[in-house]
Amino acid sequence: MARRLLTRLLVRWAVSALGLWIASAILGSSHLDIGNGWKTVIIAGLFLALVNMAIKPLLVILSIPAIILSLGLFMLVVNGFLILLVHWIYNPLYVKNIGWAILAGIIIGLVNFLVTKILEDI
Repeated sequence: MARRLLTRLLVRWAVSALGLWIASAILGSSHLDIGNGWKTVIIAGLFLALVNMAIKPLLVILSIPAIILSLGLFMLVVNGFLILLVHWIYNPLYVKNIGWAILAGIIIGLVNFLVTKILEDI
């Protein structure tokens, strides 16, 4: 059980870090800045993975009515908020505002989807 949880955390950490790096490259440093490069990406990726594992399930449960009414689009706001939360926790990661955080969340989600599909095929 503990080994499975650790493996899950490590995979989420790697995917979150990769997603942040790609999102920063696509959105530009004026909207999503990773500061010191790989060091910031790795640490921010860890925080994002931990936030997604610990806080996201609670937020999803609390926002079920909004998610249902918006046909799931409110999840974009939840993901954006979590990225802003990581920005507030770890200052070297800079996110301009919630709009750019939502765009970063979309990119990170796409990276997560693609990596998951690739790993399933292996």
